[in-house]
Amino acid sequence: MTPLVLLAVAVGGALGAVLRQLTSVSLAGRGRVPWGVLVVNVVGSFVAGVALGAPLDPTVQLVIVSGVCGGLTTFSTFAVETIQLVSEGKHRAAAASVALNLALAVPAALLGLAVASLLA
Repeated sequence: MTPLVLLAVAVGGALGAVLRQLTSVSLAGRGRVPWGVLVVNVVGSFVAGVALGAPLDPTVQLVIVSGVCGGLTTFSTFAVETIQLVSEGKHRAAAASVALNLALAVPAALLGLAVASLLA
């Protein structure tokens, strides 16, 4: 991997992280479920599916999936927010967050692959 590719992945990661923060801030305080994390995980899964299923150069796929989607999606925040909900006694919200992340992110990735296949 060349230094230029590493730089492109890093820039993609920074872009994804900024998008994640903007999404989290814009959706903060809307109900009990941490919607920002859910949205970025589902959208990031879809985008990764499209990128991996599309006939793109492997370097472009790397920048999109590892860079942008890696910076955008956030399993660690999902885990911490779930623990916080449980520690606050919000067991239903924690369960809903876990269920929604799993129920929506995996199908979003599959949908992304299907969309890429249709567009190819």
